Amino acid sequence: MRLLLVEDDVMVASGIKLGLTDAGYTVDWVGSAERAEQVLEREAFDAAILDIGLPGGDGLALTRHIRALGLALPVLILTARDALHDRVQGLDLGADDYMVKPYELPELLARLRALLRRSQAATSAVLSFGALEMDTAHRRVTLAGQPMEVGPREWTVLEYMLMQTPKPVAKDKLLAALTGWDKEITPNAIEVYVSRLRAKLEPAGIAVRAIRGFGYRLEGTDAAGRADAA
Repeated sequence: MRLLLVEDDVMVASGIKLGLTDAGYTVDWVGSAERAEQVLEREAFDAAILDIGLPGGDGLALTRHIRALGLALPVLILTARDALHDRVQGLDLGADDYMVKPYELPELLARLRALLRRSQAATSAVLSFGALEMDTAHRRVTLAGQPMEVGPREWTVLEYMLMQTPKPVAKDKLLAALTGWDKEITPNAIEVYVSRLRAKLEPAGIAVRAIRGFGYRLEGTDAAGRADAA
């Protein structure tokens, strides 16, 4: 999942970004509300983490702006302000959650998972399709009850497809989630990760179908190996 971090303290932002990146997220960081508004108007993110005290406008105004743009991405406010008034105002302006610094990384990750599940209409940290199960809380994948090894980028592709099933996931969305601003891969690289996943999933009756003009989706296969709509 691709996250936007809006935090003006460089050391704090570095710590948050490191923790989220280690947990498998692609994180893009900006240091002002003004810059956040610019990138949100032209790029897609799965969630945003905002501080309140920001140069160029505070996080509360930014939250209002996000909702005014019609963006439905989950917003988590992470701030040192712990007054009841600030918490209530943040939630009333459209934030989905509010955490007070200092924070504990496991709690931040758990809250993010909950927000992302709700945004994708998922009800559990365990995503499943046929014999495939992905435990997003413990970062484990099993296939027919056996551990399945996936690399970090394969994980991202697989998580998106499981979240979207039975709808296809656009190739451009996968590319954005894999790269962010500080990495560069070619669009053809997506096909490499999809091919690796196909090789691992097909023996268990799961196909990764390329839908021309749309992207990729998971489908079941019959005994003859023909892909059927899930």
